[in-house]
Amino acid sequence: MRIVYLGTPDFAVAGLQALVENGYNIVAVVTMPDKPAGRGHQMQFSPVKEYALSQGIPVLQPEKLKDPEFVEQLRSYQADLQIVTAFRMLPEVVWAMPRLGTFNVHGSLLPQYRGAAPINWAVINGEKETGLTTFMLKHEIDTGNMILQERIAIGDNEDVGSVHDRLMELSKQMVLKTVRLIEECDREGKPLPTVPQPELPDLKPAPKIFKEDCQIDFTKTAREIHNFVRGLSPYPGAWTDDQRMLSVCKASPIKVFKVAISPVPEQKGHIIVPCADGYINILELQAPGKKRMDAKSYLNGLH
Repeated sequence: MRIVYLGTPDFAVAGLQALVENGYNIVAVVTMPDKPAGRGHQMQFSPVKEYALSQGIPVLQPEKLKDPEFVEQLRSYQADLQIVTAFRMLPEVVWAMPRLGTFNVHGSLLPQYRGAAPINWAVINGEKETGLTTFMLKHEIDTGNMILQERIAIGDNEDVGSVHDRLMELSKQMVLKTVRLIEECDREGKPLPTVPQPELPDLKPAPKIFKEDCQIDFTKTAREIHNFVRGLSPYPGAWTDDQRMLSVCKASPIKVFKVAISPVPEQKGHIIVPCADGYINILELQAPGKKRMDAKSYLNGLH
């Protein structure tokens, strides 16, 4: 079976690596164009491109997915199946190309958290569990029929970085299971068993997160702020320019990576901020141009 794999970040490398290590025929990968990064603005390869090059797999990096030249180049690989993990929305001319279709690996329990940042929003909203769903692509984003779904619990104090890494590890199994099921059905001439996504009355979206979305609102409850911070830690990172923080930290804006709900309004060696129903203890933070550190070390540095 000839497979084209589409993805960009570290999360997408896991599934690609699992396929390569299990002997699957990856004829090409599609990833984002190289971008300048760092102070020297050196061109940086995506993690998927770096891995593909290390395995001698051809790499396609289209600026536009509808570009006729790219479409013809993709068609020349004669893929039986395409797999998408953490990539852009595909036009129909791309996802409908393989004879076995295209499936997506999505970081949520669909139909909940359709969108670009499902893992972040699940933690921000205080969910107790999340998971992965593989589904066949169709016109509307993240709405296709489901193939497989796996669940994991989210710890009360777990940040999105930890949840991301556990889902990334789980994606190796999910990709392999899904490909093997498709392979078996194709070999036996049977239709792939899929399930339509259920119609739920209160769907929670997972839109892309921008810098302005990451500002901490101290008028919210302590639990809401706690979930908000861990849902953005370590990336993209919650931040505040609250004047009370500025008076203590002598810098603004401050990035906040870890907090706890505090039973008291003040405590020596701690940075505690009032909120709607109590107090938030800032445990780990970062000032502009400085390293991430715990609050006690930060305060000692000010002295």
